Amino acid sequence: MRYRGTTPRRPVSRVSGHFLTTIKTQDPVMKSILGKLYVQVLLAVILGAIVGVVAPETGASLKPIGDAFIKLIKMLLAPVIFLTVVSGIARMENMKELGRVGFRALIYFEVVSTLALVIGLVVVNVFRPGAGMNIDVATLDSSSLGTYTSAAKHSSFMDFLMGIIPDTIIDAFAKGNILQILLFSILLGVALAQTGPRARPFIDALDSLMQGMFRIVNMVMRLAPLGAFGAIAFTIGKYGFGSLFSLGKLMACVYLTCAVFVIFVLGPICRYSGFSLWKFLRFIKEELITVLGTSSSESVLPQMISKMEKAGVSKPVAGMIIPSGLTFNPDGQAIYYTIAAIFIAQATNTPLSLTDQLIVLVVLMFTSKGSAGVTGSGFIILAATLASLGTIPVAGMVLLLGVDRFMSEARAITNTIGNGVGTMAIAKWVGALDTEKMHRALNGEDEPRQPDTLPQAKDGPARPATIRDGITPSPT
Repeated sequence: MRYRGTTPRRPVSRVSGHFLTTIKTQDPVMKSILGKLYVQVLLAVILGAIVGVVAPETGASLKPIGDAFIKLIKMLLAPVIFLTVVSGIARMENMKELGRVGFRALIYFEVVSTLALVIGLVVVNVFRPGAGMNIDVATLDSSSLGTYTSAAKHSSFMDFLMGIIPDTIIDAFAKGNILQILLFSILLGVALAQTGPRARPFIDALDSLMQGMFRIVNMVMRLAPLGAFGAIAFTIGKYGFGSLFSLGKLMACVYLTCAVFVIFVLGPICRYSGFSLWKFLRFIKEELITVLGTSSSESVLPQMISKMEKAGVSKPVAGMIIPSGLTFNPDGQAIYYTIAAIFIAQATNTPLSLTDQLIVLVVLMFTSKGSAGVTGSGFIILAATLASLGTIPVAGMVLLLGVDRFMSEARAITNTIGNGVGTMAIAKWVGALDTEKMHRALNGEDEPRQPDTLPQAKDGPARPATIRDGITPSPT
């Protein structure tokens, strides 16, 4: 009963007020931290590793979860690449700029990926991870390599070049061949740009469709923690940690070389291009953690295109360089190829002179460029290279089967970092990088709000975009 003139008594909590205050102040912080995608993915990776160790059979059975996430991302690759490239190029004014970007990109890709091959060759000769293993090639069971070697027999550099041209447009999209889709997208973008104002409604429709596709990408990326959990649980559950210890020196060489490459090759490229490597890594941390969990650089391709645009790279350049870099700039794969090839020679006591190793290097400069367009790319390209050389036994690849999956994380992360840095550097090289926007993005600053503007008069033709569209001119 309540009496007039009195105030109701508040119930006394058995928990101290200080504790309640602490909960109120900490709970939003924890909620904010756990709400970040990269934190969720990192926790999922740790949990997946625990499941793989504690219950290996259960972990191995979770492979479909990781595969399903990768398939969802691959489902979106073709339309995202197509829409980004076509809409970006179609609004360009000068087609010569497009050719200039492509030519300089190829130069950059070849130089940087060759540096990766050379660094891998130097490290494997210094640390010699295969020395002392004394493996007899005749005792190796190469039956498990049948899938890779049979595919390698049909994979040559000329086959790779011819494979860029699709049999039909529908076939390119049905198979999800990135290079074929990229070729068709560039051609269609150029054709629409030459069509003029009549193509404007179609280009606007493509822009709207592209925005919808990126919304779907954001929806799918919410499942990244599940995909990472399934992939890591499967890897640890099936292969275990035993194989890691037996070939730990080889793995250490790969991880060390990738770190050296990122710091001492990509680092100076970042400084020359006007930004910090550390800030760039922090900018793409969510993508890197997703790649760590899925072991696939393709799993973050749509997000990387979006991130590069956010960092000031013009849409045509981001749409061209990110997808093509998967094939022509596989820095992590290049490091792995030279280390793996020389490791097999060391483990099987196959003598290689300096000339032989340089021949391996030269051949890999060409064969490594087809890695993203072939299923089971790493092993197939390596098998094709060793088979064409004839100096290193292909059967020695059996030694890599147990630990290849554990080295794929280093390769995929290095590929992703190298591809992102390359896109920024090439954009800077061709004048298609908004440096003010780049610094705002890398510093974590919000985009300034654009003032409302009146719509353009209908009787005034819209200005065609260039490859530098949206870039603030430097004050003179």
